[in-house]
Amino acid sequence: MNIDLASITQAQGVVLVEGMSDKAALEALAERRGQMPGRGGVTVVAMGGAANARRFLDLLGLHGIGVRVAGLRDAGAEGCLRRAVERAGLGFGVSRADMEALGFYMCTADLEDELIRALGHAAVEQIIRAQGELRSFRTFQKQPAQQGQSSGEQLHRFMGTRSGRKRQYARLLAVACAPYGPRPIGMGLAGQFPNG
Repeated sequence: MNIDLASITQAQGVVLVEGMSDKAALEALAERRGQMPGRGGVTVVAMGGAANARRFLDLLGLHGIGVRVAGLRDAGAEGCLRRAVERAGLGFGVSRADMEALGFYMCTADLEDELIRALGHAAVEQIIRAQGELRSFRTFQKQPAQQGQSSGEQLHRFMGTRSGRKRQYARLLAVACAPYGPRPIGMGLAGQFPNG
């Protein structure tokens, strides 16, 4: 676990996310709101996967340094995060609504899916074009494995086909969204902590 506890203790709160692309998107939204992540406002911490939620909640939450913790998770990680929240003493038998009341929001599938749906396929393709990758995307769409996939699924998969691309597009798509982003992002960031 490689996190800067000194900066976290100065933060108003921490938003736990699964990976670096999630962190890039939330930090882009924070900057768009005039917040500087990690400077006394909200600190976004990538856990390296939902399986690490328990360790992070133990370290940061009520039984750790006591900072206010919220989170954003992929749909497939719901059970894992629910168990971590319960073990951290934040509730028992918590429902999805309970998790949201505690500040832990779930994406429909994952963050990239939320961003693509929030912007729409045409807008995402324009962002890909602006990055000079539309031709690569069109070639990708012609691959046999992509035949029969929806445009949204193709866009989502394309972002994960090269190292660093997922993080790059998460940030670009978040910036292109409305000021608070799609619901899980907006609630996880803006809904939990005041402007920093």
